[in-house]
Amino acid sequence: MSEAYVVAAVRTAGGRRGGRLAGWHPVELAAQVINAVLDRTGMDPALVDDVFLGCVSQVGEQSTNVARNAVLASRLPEAVPGTSIDRQCGSSQQALHFAAQAVMSGAQDIVLAGGVESMTRVPMFSPSALAQKAGLGFYQSESVNRRYHDVVFSQFTGAEMMARKYGLGKDALDQFALLSHQRAIAATEAGAFADEIVPVPVRRADGGHDGSLHSVDEGIRFDATLAGIQGVKLLQEGGVISAANASQVCDGATAALVVNERGLKALGLQPLARVHHMSVLGHDPVIMLEAPIPATERALRKAGLNIADIDLYEVNEAFASVPLAWLKALGADPERLNVHGGAIALGHPLGASGTKLMSTLIHALKRRGGRYGLQTMCEGGGMANVTIIERL
Repeated sequence: MSEAYVVAAVRTAGGRRGGRLAGWHPVELAAQVINAVLDRTGMDPALVDDVFLGCVSQVGEQSTNVARNAVLASRLPEAVPGTSIDRQCGSSQQALHFAAQAVMSGAQDIVLAGGVESMTRVPMFSPSALAQKAGLGFYQSESVNRRYHDVVFSQFTGAEMMARKYGLGKDALDQFALLSHQRAIAATEAGAFADEIVPVPVRRADGGHDGSLHSVDEGIRFDATLAGIQGVKLLQEGGVISAANASQVCDGATAALVVNERGLKALGLQPLARVHHMSVLGHDPVIMLEAPIPATERALRKAGLNIADIDLYEVNEAFASVPLAWLKALGADPERLNVHGGAIALGHPLGASGTKLMSTLIHALKRRGGRYGLQTMCEGGGMANVTIIERL
């Protein structure tokens, strides 16, 4: 069986809700990162066999196969197909897995994987909320309700459950949130994101622009303080989760080029990393956010590795309780976790976050001279993807 290699991995800088990317149609934003991969590799666009894009809220501007529409908006020829993937927050990580599986099987040689989400223009929960409003029902069926005793699945409830189960108080969550900003600030000021970020023109929601380029993650609070974070209102009375220790609503797009040996030869490029392992696991959909823990344990067993063998980890900061619980359960080194900050500071553009984290992981490994990197994230419905890469 062939290997799967990543030869390019890019992302836009995150945009805050209503911020510097709010005027971008998500199809056009996705086309920007696709074109950036073509530019950085210098490849013939016709060599791309397929495009897999993750997107969670597939309605409105993100409906009707956003991946295919992104192809048509980009410099790719119309002969290149595209398909859209929804594995909730792991959608673009799953896109990368599908791309790797395609090239490893030999069915395809060169595949673009990525994701896009404009949380400004297509707000979170739009698909279900709009359908309910139109009288088209709700996604939870009678059988699901019987099995889970009429539970209303909620990531916010899951985050609180995680904090209680793993003994994580609000102080620990707030301190972790501050650290996310501090690491993101340090990475930005050191130029650590320069190789992964694709600068795009600023387009505000009102259509305004000043001719500048958006190249710095807009969610980073350069003046963040622990007192400021601690003062943010809790999401529920008596809880520990606030908007300050949870991921930020974000607009963004990401793309990675995945190839096999034939693809490397056709492109004449050197790989950045090899996909060493990929898997996905289902878990309890009520606590929902715990799946990265057993998924990581299983992935390490299947890969024949220990957590100490992994040089860097990217565990999505959907809520601070998730990576902190993961650290505690795995006995992992906190100095290797989200070393350039995470979604609390950088934002979480839902369906784009998987390859966003992968872009950061690959470039951080290169910058630090590490060998193995592991990426995982919690996903709606109680699932988690795990990807282990080897830097080359």
